[in-house]
Amino acid sequence: MTNINTISGQYYSLNLGTIEIKHTRQSFYRYWNRLHRFQKTLVLIVVFLSSFYVLTHIEFHHKQLKNIPSNHEHQPLKKEQNNVKQIPERFIQINNAKRPPYSLRKIDMKGPTNERQKKVVDAFLHGWKGYKENAWGQDELKPISKTSSSWFNLGLTIVDSLDTIYIMNLQDEFKEARDWVESKLNFDIDRYNNLFELTIRILGGLLSAYHLSADKIFLEKAYDFGNRSLPAFNTKSSIPFSDLNLMKRSAKSPSWTSDSSLAEVATLSLEFNDLTYLTSDDRFQNVIEKINQVLHKLNKPNGLAPIYIDTNDGQFRGHTITLGARGDSYYEYLLKQWIQKGANFDKNDKNYYLLADWLEAIQGIKDKLIRKTQPNGYMFVGELLSDTFSPKMDHLVCFLPGNIALGHLYLSKNPDFPQDQLKELINMAEQLTETCYQMYAKFATGLSPEIAYFNTHEDSSQDFYAKDNDRHNLLRPETIESLYYMKKITKDKKYEEYGWKIFEAFEKYTKIPGGGYSSINDVSNTGNSNYRDKMESFFLAETLKYFYLLFEDDDSFDFKRWLINTEAHLIPIPKA
Repeated sequence: MTNINTISGQYYSLNLGTIEIKHTRQSFYRYWNRLHRFQKTLVLIVVFLSSFYVLTHIEFHHKQLKNIPSNHEHQPLKKEQNNVKQIPERFIQINNAKRPPYSLRKIDMKGPTNERQKKVVDAFLHGWKGYKENAWGQDELKPISKTSSSWFNLGLTIVDSLDTIYIMNLQDEFKEARDWVESKLNFDIDRYNNLFELTIRILGGLLSAYHLSADKIFLEKAYDFGNRSLPAFNTKSSIPFSDLNLMKRSAKSPSWTSDSSLAEVATLSLEFNDLTYLTSDDRFQNVIEKINQVLHKLNKPNGLAPIYIDTNDGQFRGHTITLGARGDSYYEYLLKQWIQKGANFDKNDKNYYLLADWLEAIQGIKDKLIRKTQPNGYMFVGELLSDTFSPKMDHLVCFLPGNIALGHLYLSKNPDFPQDQLKELINMAEQLTETCYQMYAKFATGLSPEIAYFNTHEDSSQDFYAKDNDRHNLLRPETIESLYYMKKITKDKKYEEYGWKIFEAFEKYTKIPGGGYSSINDVSNTGNSNYRDKMESFFLAETLKYFYLLFEDDDSFDFKRWLINTEAHLIPIPKA
């Protein structure tokens, strides 16, 4: 409650103010009357000139405002949150003097040229039909329940499938996917998603679609994504955070650890380097180079790196060595980055360390991880748990023979590279590819389990087996990927035949009537109740793309001009 003394004080103060104002006005009048006529004239002249100056400048600025072009009016302020830049218009013009170090033009595709390719296109359209009817605009299809699953909330299957659709020359499907990207793909999603998965699938898909179609909408979206992702690299160690919020432009480690996985931090390079080549914005390439240098300088006995790295200090954690989950694409991208950077054999070249690290790793794999089974002598790649060898091999490892074959292709161009080592490399690739195929052929469905364990004891009656929890098949692409590289590089048609048998197994055991394909729970079970109710986006993006390319009967797709990222998206090789 306000007391009466306060009220009186306020009233008294107000009266004082009134008295003071009146007294001031009277004093000014008396002072003016006391001035001489000359003084009064001088004061009036000064006041007049001051007023004239102010009025003329107001008019001048008013005219300036009128002269501003109308298209500059009411323009919103550009957001510069987290140093985000708008894409410069000159970077998205097809014909421009400041183009990247490769020629960008629309690539014409003629579609399937033989019956096997037509079967693959039919398979794609069957999967696309299920997705379009039951999950359009969502991330992935659940073909049994005819519903969808959410992960990124970014229409993942659409973006991931863009280049597959284009390569197959499915023009109507490409147009509807392209129109969805233009009108519906919005990165203002307030959730944390994995930076690695976003990069290889979303950014990779957009870049590949742009390179094939030359449609600038894909580059605009890719550049928007790149800008939003840069805060993930803002760490003391230069090792990026694993989780990214695209709307808030913020990033963090998972709540339970500060560790990131080796594959996740090392498998961003092809995509971010390509974004720099396309836009001349060096920020993307710069963050990748910092990661490369950190990983290169860390101690890696035999060239093999542990699968966890701390975001805080940039040091490895633990001693688990694997070319499967969390480790695989580190090794894949060492070679592919070196190719992207010019494939220079000069040891003084600033990017030669990428090839050197890859070669050291391949030697380390041969020395520390390669074993052969009993009784048939299949070569496989195991794991190291500290210093203990484990005869476990993920299906993911089946990318490796294709990667080794690609390395062999480039190293064979160097006349100084030892011929015996070249033969050893291609022999290693051939034997590992055979093992990966046998991981399909030996199970009742003709499909591979997610993980296999290999027997090396002399009294073993079978070469490998799968544990109950590892018998599922997720429609993965890695074996088909290696079959593709092996056919291209060795010209041996048997790899196409291997692929056809696997394709027929997918058709028989994973195809869902009405639309879609489903991963299965047990590759040993040929029954009908074996479905996991999930069509991973990579089945359309990778597996069917590699089948399609594997079955081409000519070199209509020149893979020597392209790098294929770990999600099977196409990145052109500069100056190739």
